[in-house]
Amino acid sequence: MERIVILGAGESGAGAAVLAKKQGFDVFVSDMSTIGDKYKKMLDDRGIEWEEGKHTEDKILNANEIIKSPGIPDTAPIVKKATEKGIHIISEIEFAGRYTNSKMICITGSNGKTTTTSLIYHIFKEAGYDAGLAGNIGNSLALQVAEEPHEYYIIELSSFQLDNMYDFRANIAILLNITPDHMDRYDYCMQNYVDSKMRIIQNQTDNDAFIYWNDDPIIKRELEKYDIKAIKCPFSELKEKGSIGYLEEGMYKIETPTPFNMEQEALSLTGKHNIYNSLAAGIATNLSGIEKDIIRKSLGDFPGVEHRLEKVTTVRGVQYINDSKATNVDACWYALESMRTKVVLIIGGKDKGNDYDAIKPLVKEKCSALVYLGADNTKLHDNFDSLGIPVRDTHSMKECIEACYELAKPGETVLLSPCCASFDLFKNMEDRGEQFKTLARNL
Repeated sequence: MERIVILGAGESGAGAAVLAKKQGFDVFVSDMSTIGDKYKKMLDDRGIEWEEGKHTEDKILNANEIIKSPGIPDTAPIVKKATEKGIHIISEIEFAGRYTNSKMICITGSNGKTTTTSLIYHIFKEAGYDAGLAGNIGNSLALQVAEEPHEYYIIELSSFQLDNMYDFRANIAILLNITPDHMDRYDYCMQNYVDSKMRIIQNQTDNDAFIYWNDDPIIKRELEKYDIKAIKCPFSELKEKGSIGYLEEGMYKIETPTPFNMEQEALSLTGKHNIYNSLAAGIATNLSGIEKDIIRKSLGDFPGVEHRLEKVTTVRGVQYINDSKATNVDACWYALESMRTKVVLIIGGKDKGNDYDAIKPLVKEKCSALVYLGADNTKLHDNFDSLGIPVRDTHSMKECIEACYELAKPGETVLLSPCCASFDLFKNMEDRGEQFKTLARNL
């Protein structure tokens, strides 16, 4: 019996263990952290051996194959030892793909992944399609393949997941954009990160489709390096040569395979970045054969994504917006670009090798104040204090909200759009956003 070892017992790891057990493998799960009670029960109920708080090398390095959770870097000691032994290391998505023939609609990009994935899933469900939501959101793909199979899967893929995917094939691949992110994970080499994102098109055939943003300079450059077999379906804000999705005279338009249009003002999502997300979603669902009336209705009534430009409350004439998902500089740029009032911007957290130069002009134009929120705000002081905008230094969400309450004037917006990861002060991005919402609503 072949032995599968899973490193990490969160959503992806526990799901991979369930599928591996169902497929008859000898399965062992190891996590350096504490395993959540939900996942312990999932493993115990199926008789899967696990350990927490350690990695027992004797039980790991005898694996035929290792499934690694995306949050574990290749530099982790146990991963390096497994690599030195020649043990093949894959992702949960790669493993799950071996045991299903369902259609895969896969979405990646530095920004907009969750919104676009959620929007496509919303349209599929409204159309009555049998679809599962997986990857960075939704339930584990492997768990769904094992116990709740669907005809279609809508999958949000991070660069970390793509790194350990080899034979997996996306029937529809969507690449929204490529801007600097996770530089600390990619040896501060942008090309390493770009190469990771481009893996979404590997293994595609001429029966598949590749949807991408036609205006992205990095994508344009990279496409020249690849022999792309899939049908190219580019989109752009304005009609350009080759784009099949675009805006024209206030109309949202898709040319193929079935011509489709609606008024831009009828789209539920606002802001330039969401135009791109809506175009990508419209093309993907149009290609999937969903009726135009359903696409049109769904693009108009989609409620949006939690922690992404989420309107929270208005206090003393000041609107509070939660954009905790903005964990890189480009995401913050799009958030600021969409603001129509003066902004008190909350920025900071665990820096991932950020270059803040891209947002400085917008910060100077749009912001009435800056509130730094992090364990160490030195880099923020070095980058923004010289702009001459009032700043506050805070180290908890309570301090942060108190500072915003003092600084913001009626008619302004308090925007949490941090540019950074959350792990210095919070459990995760969701925890940061939830604390922001709770404290803002309690003002």
